[in-house]
Amino acid sequence: MKPSVLVIGAAKSGVAVAKLLNRHGYAVIITDMQEIKEKAELQERGIQVYEKGHPDILKREDYAFIVKNPGIKYTVPFVNYFVQHQVKIVTEVEIGYRYASHFHYGAITGTNGKTTITTMLYEMLQRKGNAIVAGNIGFPLSALAYDFEEEEKYVALELSNFQLLGIETFAPEVSVVCNLAPDHLDYMPSVEAYYESKMRIYENCQKEDWFLRNVDDPTVVAYAKNIPCTTIDFSLTRQDVDLYRKDGKVWLHDLMLFEESRFPIVGDYNLSNAMVAACMAYKLGVSLADIQATIASFQPVEHRLEYIGEKDGVKFYNDSKATNTHAVTAALSSFDKNILLLAGGHDKGISFLDLKQYDDRVKCCIAFGETREQFKPIFTHVETVETMQEALHTAIAKAQSGDIILLSPACSSYDQFPNYEVRGTLFKEMVRAYLEKA
Repeated sequence: MKPSVLVIGAAKSGVAVAKLLNRHGYAVIITDMQEIKEKAELQERGIQVYEKGHPDILKREDYAFIVKNPGIKYTVPFVNYFVQHQVKIVTEVEIGYRYASHFHYGAITGTNGKTTITTMLYEMLQRKGNAIVAGNIGFPLSALAYDFEEEEKYVALELSNFQLLGIETFAPEVSVVCNLAPDHLDYMPSVEAYYESKMRIYENCQKEDWFLRNVDDPTVVAYAKNIPCTTIDFSLTRQDVDLYRKDGKVWLHDLMLFEESRFPIVGDYNLSNAMVAACMAYKLGVSLADIQATIASFQPVEHRLEYIGEKDGVKFYNDSKATNTHAVTAALSSFDKNILLLAGGHDKGISFLDLKQYDDRVKCCIAFGETREQFKPIFTHVETVETMQEALHTAIAKAQSGDIILLSPACSSYDQFPNYEVRGTLFKEMVRAYLEKA
């Protein structure tokens, strides 16, 4: 009799892992609260499909394990039933890892900067060949494992703490927790639990693997303990570490990785991302020439402090991906003054107090959405409106030559938008329409 597996959530990753497990001899059941558009294809493969709800008939304790979509909380009653009955729950990353035995992983997690590092690492790996990007960006790892199971691939893998909560054997050859700040407190029971979940990225690694530790971040240093692999300490400010900057160059021990002047993007936090990506690429066998060529040609990630344009001396930036205060502080530190800050959105339960240190740089905060009233104690000058669209119109009306209009919300988008990409795209469309007006 085939061992039985339940897949909860039929988004791209759920469908992919269901097909992968089905191919490997499991009796797969998949369930989703919504309609499953791949229902016919899955049923043709012999996969049982339950859509538009999770029926009680699925509440059994004899599953070999359960694969849960990382976005579904463990406290949801249907999932919590299995938690209470101690049925093993993993995520699709763990399953993809088990079957794609010829993949080499550079795994990236942290609170901010993950996507930039992952994208940069992927571009470096592409020059080497056989590169794929997976996880939070790109494709579900299980989908790539299904397509390339017997092939050798080099994977730039961005991981959320939700995905790391469900690993068991996953062990990347090189990994990083780029930084830590409070986030996802609407999902995690505490900020400590959030930080601890990030550290699972290296727990199964061996001595020959590398973990890059950001010694400039005291929270990372406090939580990165009992590291079983080789630790590569990095810093923007110190030179008594493994990965550092000196004389306008970035060094790994006594090996020069790249020259700072060749990196076209401003901001120390971007340089830190480049240092990490270069070091990870080097560990995965990318040549110095290919690392340096990628550094010289790299373009900013969309929705991350993305310059849109200028009109009448006013510059516009889209930083919609800044869904917590740590990301917003990075954006605010990039400008000296005269910032018209558009902030607000869905309340994730995090404090905005660490933005107060930039009050002298923020000419006015135009706050919108669910959290708009929470910005009043933070900045001296605050105006509140309902929507991001109103916030932009208000900012344009107030702006003078030399000002910066910056969308950097410090919140997720779910009160008014399906995701930060939709929010950022709408912002860019509105700004470009304004820039093109005579």
